[in-house]
Amino acid sequence: MAATDLVAVEPRRARHCARCAAGPLPLLVLADGAPRCLDCAGIGHLVYLPRGDTALTRRAREASSRSVVVVRHDRRRRRYERQGVLVEEAALALAERRCLADAEARARRRERDAARRAAADVRFAAAFAERIRTLFPGCPAERAEAVAAHASVRGSGRVGRSAAGRALDPVAVTAAVRAAVRHDDTEYDALLTAGVARDRARQRVTAAVERVLDDWRRAGT
Repeated sequence: MAATDLVAVEPRRARHCARCAAGPLPLLVLADGAPRCLDCAGIGHLVYLPRGDTALTRRAREASSRSVVVVRHDRRRRRYERQGVLVEEAALALAERRCLADAEARARRRERDAARRAAADVRFAAAFAERIRTLFPGCPAERAEAVAAHASVRGSGRVGRSAAGRALDPVAVTAAVRAAVRHDDTEYDALLTAGVARDRARQRVTAAVERVLDDWRRAGT
Protein backbone atom coordinates (compact mmCIF):
# COMPACT_ATOMS: atom_id res chain seq x y z
CA MET A 1 0.00 0.00 0.00
CA ALA A 2 1.34 3.44 -0.89
CA ALA A 3 1.99 5.85 1.97
CA THR A 4 -0.44 8.33 0.43
CA ASP A 5 -3.16 5.66 0.88
CA LEU A 6 -2.42 5.14 4.56
CA VAL A 7 -4.41 6.54 7.47
CA ALA A 8 -2.92 6.59 10.95
CA VAL A 9 -5.27 6.10 13.89
CA GLU A 10 -5.09 7.39 17.45
CA PRO A 11 -6.35 4.30 19.32
CA ARG A 12 -8.77 4.70 22.20
CA ARG A 13 -7.40 1.66 24.04
CA ALA A 14 -3.96 0.15 24.40
CA ARG A 15 -2.85 -1.54 21.19
CA HIS A 16 0.41 -3.27 20.29
CA CYS A 17 2.00 -3.81 16.91
CA ALA A 18 1.04 -7.20 15.48
CA ARG A 19 4.46 -7.49 13.84
CA CYS A 20 7.07 -6.29 16.38
CA ALA A 21 4.89 -6.22 19.55
CA ALA A 22 5.84 -2.59 20.28
CA GLY A 23 3.32 -0.64 22.31
CA PRO A 24 1.15 0.73 23.63
CA LEU A 25 1.00 2.62 20.34
CA PRO A 26 0.17 6.34 20.29
CA LEU A 27 -0.52 5.96 16.57
CA LEU A 28 -1.10 2.87 14.48
CA VAL A 29 -1.85 1.81 10.94
CA LEU A 30 -4.20 -1.06 10.19
CA ALA A 31 -2.86 -3.61 7.72
CA ASP A 32 -5.18 -6.52 6.87
CA GLY A 33 -7.13 -5.66 10.01
CA ALA A 34 -4.10 -5.88 12.30
CA PRO A 35 -2.39 -2.91 13.98
CA ARG A 36 1.08 -1.91 12.86
CA CYS A 37 3.40 0.62 14.44
CA LEU A 38 4.58 3.44 12.21
CA ASP A 39 8.03 1.86 11.80
CA CYS A 40 6.58 -1.45 10.62
CA ALA A 41 4.24 0.47 8.32
CA GLY A 42 7.25 2.16 6.75
CA ILE A 43 6.42 5.68 7.91
CA GLY A 44 8.29 5.89 11.21
CA HIS A 45 10.43 8.74 9.86
CA LEU A 46 7.44 11.06 9.54
CA VAL A 47 6.63 13.64 12.24
CA TYR A 48 3.21 14.56 13.58
CA LEU A 49 1.67 17.94 12.85
CA PRO A 50 -1.59 18.49 14.80
CA ARG A 51 -4.48 20.22 13.07
CA GLY A 52 -5.15 23.88 13.75
CA ASP A 53 -2.87 25.85 11.42
CA THR A 54 -4.31 25.47 7.95
CA ALA A 55 -1.51 27.31 6.16
CA LEU A 56 1.21 25.32 7.92
CA THR A 57 -0.52 22.01 7.22
CA ARG A 58 -1.06 22.84 3.56
CA ARG A 59 2.54 23.93 3.03
CA ALA A 60 3.95 20.97 4.92
CA ARG A 61 1.96 18.51 2.83
CA GLU A 62 2.95 20.27 -0.38
CA ALA A 63 6.64 20.07 0.56
CA SER A 64 6.50 16.46 1.78
CA SER A 65 6.82 13.57 -0.67
CA ARG A 66 4.85 11.43 1.80
CA SER A 67 2.01 12.42 4.10
CA VAL A 68 -0.49 10.46 6.17
CA VAL A 69 -3.71 11.74 7.70
CA VAL A 70 -4.18 11.05 11.43
CA VAL A 71 -7.71 10.32 12.69
CA ARG A 72 -9.47 9.41 15.93
CA HIS A 73 -12.89 7.82 16.35
CA ASP A 74 -15.51 10.09 17.91
CA ARG A 75 -17.97 7.88 19.75
CA ARG A 76 -20.63 10.55 20.07
CA ARG A 77 -20.63 11.40 16.37
CA ARG A 78 -19.90 7.79 15.40
CA ARG A 79 -17.28 8.73 12.86
CA TYR A 80 -13.56 9.27 12.50
CA GLU A 81 -12.41 12.87 12.98
CA ARG A 82 -9.21 14.26 11.50
CA GLN A 83 -6.60 15.14 14.14
CA GLY A 84 -3.57 16.10 12.09
CA VAL A 85 -1.10 14.80 9.55
CA LEU A 86 2.26 13.01 9.41
CA VAL A 87 4.83 14.67 7.16
CA GLU A 88 8.57 14.63 6.56
CA GLU A 89 10.52 16.60 9.14
CA ALA A 90 12.35 18.66 6.52
CA ALA A 91 9.05 19.56 4.87
CA LEU A 92 7.63 20.73 8.19
CA ALA A 93 10.69 22.88 8.86
CA LEU A 94 10.41 24.45 5.40
CA ALA A 95 6.70 25.10 5.89
CA GLU A 96 7.37 26.75 9.25
CA ARG A 97 9.94 29.09 7.69
CA ARG A 98 7.54 30.05 4.92
CA CYS A 99 4.74 30.71 7.38
CA LEU A 100 6.98 32.90 9.51
CA ALA A 101 8.05 34.87 6.45
CA ASP A 102 4.52 35.96 5.55
CA ALA A 103 2.88 35.75 8.98
CA GLU A 104 2.07 39.47 9.08
CA ALA A 105 0.42 39.45 5.66
CA ARG A 106 -1.65 36.38 6.56
CA ALA A 107 -2.69 37.99 9.84
CA ARG A 108 -3.94 41.08 8.00
CA ARG A 109 -5.81 38.88 5.55
CA ARG A 110 -7.44 36.97 8.41
CA GLU A 111 -8.55 40.25 9.97
CA ARG A 112 -10.09 41.40 6.68
CA ASP A 113 -11.80 38.05 6.21
CA ALA A 114 -13.13 38.12 9.77
CA ALA A 115 -14.54 41.61 9.23
CA ARG A 116 -16.26 40.52 6.03
CA ARG A 117 -17.73 37.46 7.75
CA ALA A 118 -18.96 39.54 10.67
CA ALA A 119 -20.67 42.02 8.32
CA ALA A 120 -22.24 39.16 6.36
CA ASP A 121 -23.48 37.57 9.59
CA VAL A 122 -25.14 40.83 10.66
CA ARG A 123 -26.90 41.12 7.31
CA PHE A 124 -28.01 37.49 7.42
CA ALA A 125 -29.36 37.75 10.98
CA ALA A 126 -31.35 40.84 9.97
CA ALA A 127 -32.79 39.02 6.94
CA PHE A 128 -33.63 36.00 9.13
CA ALA A 129 -35.42 38.21 11.64
CA GLU A 130 -37.37 39.90 8.83
CA ARG A 131 -38.40 36.50 7.52
CA ILE A 132 -39.64 35.55 10.98
CA ARG A 133 -41.74 38.71 11.13
CA THR A 134 -43.19 37.92 7.71
CA LEU A 135 -44.18 34.40 8.74
CA PHE A 136 -45.22 35.41 12.27
CA PRO A 137 -46.46 39.03 12.21
CA GLY A 138 -47.38 38.89 15.88
CA CYS A 139 -43.88 37.97 17.01
CA PRO A 140 -42.36 40.93 18.87
CA ALA A 141 -39.47 42.49 16.98
CA GLU A 142 -37.03 41.89 19.81
CA ARG A 143 -37.99 38.22 19.96
CA ALA A 144 -37.55 37.83 16.21
CA GLU A 145 -34.11 39.41 16.46
CA ALA A 146 -33.13 37.17 19.38
CA VAL A 147 -34.29 34.02 17.59
CA ALA A 148 -32.46 35.04 14.43
CA ALA A 149 -29.26 35.83 16.31
CA HIS A 150 -29.33 32.45 18.08
CA ALA A 151 -30.27 30.36 15.05
CA SER A 152 -27.79 31.94 12.66
CA VAL A 153 -24.54 31.71 14.65
CA ARG A 154 -21.79 30.66 12.24
CA GLY A 155 -20.45 27.18 12.92
CA SER A 156 -23.18 26.38 15.46
CA GLY A 157 -24.83 23.67 13.41
CA ARG A 158 -28.21 25.24 14.16
CA VAL A 159 -31.03 25.32 11.66
CA GLY A 160 -30.23 28.88 10.61
CA ARG A 161 -26.85 27.75 9.26
CA SER A 162 -28.28 24.83 7.30
CA ALA A 163 -28.73 25.17 3.55
CA ALA A 164 -32.46 25.65 4.04
CA GLY A 165 -31.89 28.18 6.79
CA ARG A 166 -29.47 30.22 4.70
CA ALA A 167 -32.08 30.22 1.94
CA LEU A 168 -34.65 31.51 4.49
CA ASP A 169 -36.85 28.52 3.75
CA PRO A 170 -40.16 28.84 5.67
CA VAL A 171 -39.85 25.34 7.14
CA ALA A 172 -36.36 26.04 8.47
CA VAL A 173 -37.29 29.46 9.82
CA THR A 174 -40.39 28.04 11.50
CA ALA A 175 -38.26 25.30 13.06
CA ALA A 176 -35.99 27.94 14.59
CA VAL A 177 -38.96 29.86 15.99
CA ARG A 178 -40.55 26.69 17.32
CA ALA A 179 -37.35 25.73 19.11
CA ALA A 180 -37.06 29.18 20.69
CA VAL A 181 -40.65 29.11 21.90
CA ARG A 182 -40.16 25.61 23.30
CA HIS A 183 -37.22 26.77 25.41
CA ASP A 184 -38.41 30.25 26.38
CA ASP A 185 -42.20 29.96 26.70
CA THR A 186 -42.83 26.47 28.08
CA GLU A 187 -41.68 24.16 30.87
CA TYR A 188 -39.52 22.18 28.44
CA ASP A 189 -36.16 22.99 30.03
CA ALA A 190 -37.54 22.33 33.51
CA LEU A 191 -38.78 18.93 32.36
CA LEU A 192 -35.34 18.04 31.01
CA THR A 193 -33.73 19.16 34.26
CA ALA A 194 -36.17 16.94 36.13
CA GLY A 195 -35.03 13.95 34.10
CA VAL A 196 -37.87 13.66 31.61
CA ALA A 197 -36.72 12.12 28.32
CA ARG A 198 -36.26 14.64 25.52
CA ASP A 199 -38.90 13.13 23.20
CA ARG A 200 -41.45 12.91 26.00
CA ALA A 201 -40.71 16.47 27.12
CA ARG A 202 -41.28 17.72 23.59
CA GLN A 203 -44.59 15.90 23.39
CA ARG A 204 -45.76 17.46 26.65
CA VAL A 205 -45.10 21.02 25.47
CA THR A 206 -46.16 20.65 21.82
CA ALA A 207 -49.63 22.09 22.34
CA ALA A 208 -48.29 25.11 24.23
CA VAL A 209 -45.71 25.79 21.53
CA GLU A 210 -48.27 25.59 18.73
CA ARG A 211 -50.62 27.97 20.58
CA VAL A 212 -47.90 30.63 20.66
CA LEU A 213 -47.08 30.10 16.99
CA ASP A 214 -50.76 30.26 16.01
CA ASP A 215 -51.20 33.50 17.96
CA TRP A 216 -48.23 35.04 16.22
CA ARG A 217 -49.52 33.94 12.82
CA ARG A 218 -53.06 35.22 13.37
CA ALA A 219 -51.85 38.64 14.45
CA GLY A 220 -51.30 39.53 10.79
CA THR A 221 -54.75 38.49 9.58
